[in-house]
Amino acid sequence: MTDPLSIPDLATQFASLAFEPFRDGVDIHYMKEGAPAVALLRYAPGARVPKHRHTGLETILVLEGAQSDERGTYPTGSFILNPEGSVHSVWSDSGCVVLIQWERPVEILE
Repeated sequence: MTDPLSIPDLATQFASLAFEPFRDGVDIHYMKEGAPAVALLRYAPGARVPKHRHTGLETILVLEGAQSDERGTYPTGSFILNPEGSVHSVWSDSGCVVLIQWERPVEILE
């Protein structure tokens, strides 16, 4: 088991964590797998996650860069809630790292 990391620690230490491929241009570091899941997602510039439906609440904290969806662009420090049943796609023009928590897995629609 790894030592707990505080949010400030994550913002400065995520570069040393082991990431694995998640989607094209998006890597993941699981902090807790299962349901709920907690992870760091690292988006390369221009990377995107296809349109998907949330089967449970998703919470996101943008740690670095900016993440976008059809509702807007969320810079570093933004806290985003995507309720159960919501549908969107996600991208990052400049690249970003986000802390994400899913109550349940998403359903990919594309």
